[in-house]
Amino acid sequence: MDAFYASVEVLDDPSLAGKPLIVGGMEGRGVVSSASYEARRYGVRSAMGVAQALRLCPQAIVVPPHFERYSALSRQVMEIFHEVTPLVEPLSIDEAFLDVSGARRLWGSPGEIARLLRSRVHSETGLVCSVGVAATKHVAKIASTLSKPDGLLIVSEPETAAFLAALPVRALWGVGPKAAESLEGRGIRLVSDVLAAPRAVIERALGRAGGARIWQLAHGIDPREVETERVEKSVGHEETFLEDVADPAVLRSELRRLADRVAARLRGGGWEAASVALKLRYADFTTLTRTSTLPEPTDVGQRIGEVAIGLFDALDLEQPVRLIGVRAERLRAGSGALGLWDDDADWRRVDAALDGARERFGGGAVTRASVLGPRRDVNALPTNPRLPRDN
Repeated sequence: MDAFYASVEVLDDPSLAGKPLIVGGMEGRGVVSSASYEARRYGVRSAMGVAQALRLCPQAIVVPPHFERYSALSRQVMEIFHEVTPLVEPLSIDEAFLDVSGARRLWGSPGEIARLLRSRVHSETGLVCSVGVAATKHVAKIASTLSKPDGLLIVSEPETAAFLAALPVRALWGVGPKAAESLEGRGIRLVSDVLAAPRAVIERALGRAGGARIWQLAHGIDPREVETERVEKSVGHEETFLEDVADPAVLRSELRRLADRVAARLRGGGWEAASVALKLRYADFTTLTRTSTLPEPTDVGQRIGEVAIGLFDALDLEQPVRLIGVRAERLRAGSGALGLWDDDADWRRVDAALDGARERFGGGAVTRASVLGPRRDVNALPTNPRLPRDN
């Protein structure tokens, strides 16, 4: 999907069309979740601070994110994909791999299927998407990126080697800024340079495992198949405060609120967490993370909150806090089986009541009394807004 969050905001408010648009928290301390292509021309990017984005593009319009709306449209798009092929691997809320090798008899060539998907997504949702067609996931990913916005790029298997050779090494999936600097420092700037270099040189630059992977990708080798069964690794929420917070009681209260949101997402996806992580960023941007393994996996908000607060209390609060977050990790499918004695039985009933109220009246309908008060967060964002598929 092209600039997904921003495109949804334009869909819901056509007056924003053609204007530089930033989806993010309030001006000053918020973070850019998405930006329209009009704003991107000025250098605005996701994860950038809104204040910096507005310095780059002062005329940009800032709107708050509406994640429930994005989730609903994401599900609609994924349903379209599943109607074309059952082999769909969601990569994120707005991106997926599709294996169409078995769908050609029904829908036509891969290129025809790509055009069909683009047409259906636009006609049924009003949104546009870009599609890359290739023989491997890696090349399809690169092709979709290069075809944006609102484009289609087909790289046939015989054309793959020439297509890859002309690309910069930074285009390879998995080559981040540090890896790129290490390669470029050795004069390896294009994929063709990777092909010409001895494999040992690549492995010295990136390590044995990383070098072997990049060497394979540069040669068009990618045996990974589309995986329809996704294994969620973590679920988290974090928030950036409008003003730095130094009061431990306030921070504990915010951790409770975030833990409840994480737990609700766990229950919604049928997951339990075996460990809980705390993320804390001080006013000077120093960032700490702490993790604790649970005695037994859980999806109970009270339990997750207690662990997060325990991790927080073990820290020396050296300065005011700019950002705080809670993440549930080492997820497994919830068994639904309880022991003869369940210490969390009362809290499970509370969570069930909260889930029912949120389903009927919306996400902000019910909250803990301890978190009532003035709104302190600029944006409380899911750190990995992937959606479990509905069965």
